[in-house]
Parts: sequence; structure tokens; C-alpha cells
Amino acid sequence: MSNKSSTLFARNAWLENGWTENVRLHWNDAGNLTLVEDRAVAGADEVAEEFVVPGMVNLHSHAFQRAIAGMTEVAGEGPDSFWTWRDLMYRFALALNPDQIGAIAAQLYSECLRHGYTAVCEFHYLHRATDGAFYTNMAETAHRVIAAAEHTGIGITMLPVLYSYADFGELPLRHEQRRFATDPEQILKIVQLLEPARNGQTEIGVAPHSLRAASTAQINALVSALPAGRPVHIHIAEQQKEVDSCIAFSGKRPVELLYETQDVNARWCLVHATHLTRSETARIARSRAIAGICTSTEGNLGDGFFPLPEYIEQQGRFGIGSDSHVSQSPIEELRWLEYGQRLRAQRRNVSSVAGQRHVGDFLWKASLEGGAQASGRQVGKLAAGYRADLLVLDAAHPNLNGIKSADVINSWIFSGNDNLVRDVLVGGRWRVKNGRHVLQSEISQRFTDTMNQLRALS
Repeated sequence: MSNKSSTLFARNAWLENGWTENVRLHWNDAGNLTLVEDRAVAGADEVAEEFVVPGMVNLHSHAFQRAIAGMTEVAGEGPDSFWTWRDLMYRFALALNPDQIGAIAAQLYSECLRHGYTAVCEFHYLHRATDGAFYTNMAETAHRVIAAAEHTGIGITMLPVLYSYADFGELPLRHEQRRFATDPEQILKIVQLLEPARNGQTEIGVAPHSLRAASTAQINALVSALPAGRPVHIHIAEQQKEVDSCIAFSGKRPVELLYETQDVNARWCLVHATHLTRSETARIARSRAIAGICTSTEGNLGDGFFPLPEYIEQQGRFGIGSDSHVSQSPIEELRWLEYGQRLRAQRRNVSSVAGQRHVGDFLWKASLEGGAQASGRQVGKLAAGYRADLLVLDAAHPNLNGIKSADVINSWIFSGNDNLVRDVLVGGRWRVKNGRHVLQSEISQRFTDTMNQLRALS
């Protein structure tokens, strides 16, 4: 690999301390930023981009669920809930083969890139074949998803999911959950098989699905065997029914049980954490774990509101994810994260702190930092040593044309639904140009063919 660098000149770039004028970014063939010059002067033959920002990390994804987005919005005979949606999702998951899993993931990741995500944490639990047996390669489906990430160019943190039980008390898995069945030894074997894939674009961690689906002893065994520093993600306290069941089983709420049985620290990401007491909120913040907030999915499934103002007061760290992929846009996640809190509190401009009163700027920076931590990768900053992952915004769009850099993030998040991401660089390679993924036609055709195959089965 040569040391030859590529460059980009930005009239305004979002650096660690906010907007900085006249910045030249240099990256090497390995895809890492090597030098960030401020107060630079554009060369005569150098195109000056107006607004350049770091790409966002999508910290929670179930890629295969992209294929059912929009297909579960039909009311049943009785009240619909997360649990009735889950039954529909299970039935769909049983129909997918590895080729289709890869095609769906590639479509999703190309869409995420076009909207401004440059990395994803994949919470992956479709390990077995449709009959419940492991593939010859136990990591077959995880390899397919990683291949989709490599093909589209998005960075990925693969999180093989430990899923052993149907509910608290180690109840056996239901027949329709047979593709998920794993124990700690099997997850560690899958991690071992994935190790050769680790590089600057790919990290490997683990994800105990939830306290419903894995015992505390299993979680201890899995996490203690994982190499130090690798990411650990878990669903926690997403639904009130889950909280009630946990209390009935253990006498403790899910967050209480997790913290009393695990060493929860900065390597952990607690996904959803929707139903919290004030003491639990403070405990998560103190542990420096990341709260993974997935606003569009939490809204779609009727989960509830994460207690964001209380968490911000405790200096808690958080990031965003698209989860079931009813949206692939970080802008929509952040907008509705703030709007949900406004509806809950009946006031405006909830997400701000002393020294940063621009709501959009606070949300973007906090989510960049939280997503990077949750991914276990050196991303989320335009700084030497970090991955060269960046977005060039469409400065010619009416929402951004002629405005001051200080107003860009607020305008981007809170002024409409047009996608203002024009170009996307990931690991030093352009993956989106003029709003289109460089392989968009090929990826979309493969996804269309896959969906037609699946519809023919219904």
C-alpha cells in the first residue's frame, strides 16, 4: 500500500470544535485521514466544497427487516403492539436464504450511505438455516452481511447475537425462533470464524439479545471470553411488558438486573432503554455506556419515549440507529428524537446544553461521539488517525444556499425532507456521488429480484 494521499478542500468543515473555515483534508490509500489543515488556501485547480461534515454511525440495525418496512401497517382484529409485529417478523425471517439476506443488506446499506450513515452496527441473529440447522459454515449469514457492507462501502461492526430462550426463566425457544438459536460457545465460534474479516472497515463484537433471551450467566461467559475492548450491545427495557416480566422473574427491573450481574462500562451499548426510572437513567450515564436510541422504530412499534432530558442532565452518552429500517435517514432519527421530547415535555428546544444552544449541532455531535464509541471503531471525527468518512452537503439546495455555517446543521435537520447529502466518502473512497450510490442500479435490481421471489412465496 503506497503512502500517496488524496485530498479535499472545504470552505467550511465540521471539526472537533465545530465549523472551521478553509480546511484541507488528506487521506492515505488505507482510508485514514493523515492531515487536517485549517486556514488553508485552495489551489487553482482545487474544487472548494462548501459544507463538509463527518459521516454518522448507525448503531443498531437488523438489516433483513428492511424488506418488511411498510408491510406491517395493517391493523389486526385485536390491539396491535410490538409483540404482534414481532410474530409477523418471525414468519418473514423464516423465508430468507443467504443470497436474499445479502441482497437486502446491500440495498439497506446503499440507502443508509445516501442519507449520511457511513458505518453501521449490525445486530445479527439469523444464524441458522430455515430448518433450524446450522449452515456448514456457522458464520455463513454473517459473512453475507459483511460482504454486503464491503460491496456498498459502508463500515460495519458485526455483532453476532446470543439468543437462547423465549422469555425470562429460560423458557425454550418457540419453533418460529429456530433460526436464532445459539449458546455462548456457538457465538464465540462464529466470532472466531469472522476474525479474518476484521480490518479498518470491519469490527467484530457480540450482542446478547436481551435478558429475556440470554441468562445472566450466559452473558457473563460470553463477554468475559470476548477480547478486551470489543463492543457489547444488548436490547434493554424496550417494552413495559418486558419490564413487568423481569420484575416478576427476578424482583428487579431489567436495567437493575443487568447492572447487578454485569460489569457494564464504555464498551456496552444499551439499545432502546425506553422504560427507565431516574436512578436507572443516572446509572447508565455514570457507567459511560451508550444509550442506543432508535426513534423511528420506537415510534413505529409504540415503544415509548427515551428520557432524553434527564439523561442529558446526567451527561449521558447516546447515539442513533435505524433498527427495523422504517427510515434510513439519520436526519429523521434526530428530528423525531427532538420532536418526541417536545411532545412529551410540551416545550421546545429540549436537546441543548450550556455552551451549545443550537439543538441540531448538539444532537449531531453527541450522536457522532456515541455512535463511534458503540461501533468500537476510530470514526466520527475529521481528524488525523480517524477513518476518512465524510459527507459533502448540497450547498446549492435552497435550504443551505447562502446560509452561515453556524445555521447549517439546524437547517439540515429541521427544514424538510429533501436529502441534502450530495457526496459520501467512506474509508477514502467515494461511495455516493450527486446523491446516487455508485452501484445503485446493480444493488437495486438485485433487491427487486429478491422481493419478487419473496412475494411469490406468499
